[in-house]
Amino acid sequence: MQISQVTAVFGATAGSADENAVNTALITNDATVLGLLLLILAVIFYTSSSDNPRLKRFYSVVPMLLLCYFVPSLLTTFGIVDGNQSNLYFVASRYLLPACLVLLTLSVDLKEIAKLGRKPLIMFGVGTLSIVIGGPLAMIIVSAVAPDLVGGQGPEAVWRGLATVAGSWIGGGANQAAMYEIFEPSDALYSIMITVDVIVAEVWMALMLIGIGHRDRINRWLKADASSVNQLRDKMEAYGQRVARIPSTTDLMVILGTGFAATALAHGVADFLAPALAQVDERLVLFGVESPLSKLSLTSKFFWLIIIATAIGVALSFTKLREYEGAGASKIGTVFIFVLVATIGMKMDIRAIAEHWQLFIVGAIWMVIHVVALIVTAKLIRAPYFFLAIGSKANIGGAASAPVLAAAFHPALAPVGVLLAVFGYVIGTGAAWGCAQIMKAIAGG
Repeated sequence: MQISQVTAVFGATAGSADENAVNTALITNDATVLGLLLLILAVIFYTSSSDNPRLKRFYSVVPMLLLCYFVPSLLTTFGIVDGNQSNLYFVASRYLLPACLVLLTLSVDLKEIAKLGRKPLIMFGVGTLSIVIGGPLAMIIVSAVAPDLVGGQGPEAVWRGLATVAGSWIGGGANQAAMYEIFEPSDALYSIMITVDVIVAEVWMALMLIGIGHRDRINRWLKADASSVNQLRDKMEAYGQRVARIPSTTDLMVILGTGFAATALAHGVADFLAPALAQVDERLVLFGVESPLSKLSLTSKFFWLIIIATAIGVALSFTKLREYEGAGASKIGTVFIFVLVATIGMKMDIRAIAEHWQLFIVGAIWMVIHVVALIVTAKLIRAPYFFLAIGSKANIGGAASAPVLAAAFHPALAPVGVLLAVFGYVIGTGAAWGCAQIMKAIAGG
């Protein structure tokens, strides 16, 4: 399918859509947008903790975290803000996310996490494999009905756009950017795929959040023993309570200083490592050597930013700084990550489902394959629902989403999501590259 056909089928291209959004958005000042997002989060948190019976019933059905994604998306849908033009997501992902990862892993107990055994790693591995296989299978299924939908030539070849979705769904944004650089889909096709990626992934996120409220029933159906998860939760929660204290101004400054100093160090190292490895990559290519560096995201600054920030947080968990968990280190980290959640939600425009529904079918089939593989595996190995959810989200969403979902089970479990998400970043680009090669072969590209 040529890009002109894509435009004809799906409406205006991303560029024209962006222009329209710039012209019609009611609020363009990011300071105002940030204040609005924080007000939305404050209202959601306040009402979710209310004793009002009606609100209790509402939040027993609709997860609070889901609203933190969905309500900001309405700002974009109704033209109040332009989530794609705002710089808030960039700021949140580059500054708040690394600090958050440090603060969430500051009190991590690696020995206790190791006691969870092989099941979380198995679920993560199945999650990755199902995405690698699911993309090509979705193409085969759709091509049997509508071959033009997954066709195209050159930069307009749909498989190139799907390769960027594979990158995002095995690790996150850094891996997606690597796929974009490697396979070079057209900008218009790429913008459509971003929409498919975000909305399909967040629909699955919403279903997982709803499932958390029924996790005991799900675990009984899976015949799963969740005692190891509960023991980890209880031990980490008990540690937090044992060192808990009313935070002083000094405590808060030390916590913020630790988080942002680690972020600064991570940026500094990433700013050195990524360009240096990119130069090595370029030289290897000049000598006719196929370099694995870019394929493994090792030339991405964001990749190193996440890896280094997490490593610093884990290293600091062996020092006395670990005791600052009692002064609210993870709570401050949670605030940061919910700001990130709101900025992610702001980038969604639910009208895109109607505009791009044909490619959403490809994404939906792909996601169903992923979900079915996880459910079957969880049933076979009797893995608790927590492992299923985190094994999925450590792939789909990576460090920006996995700790959020883990914390929705219990705040003490957030470090598990962080550590599994790191695996997603490490293998994401290589696995997505392999998936793209299979899709290319199917498309005859």
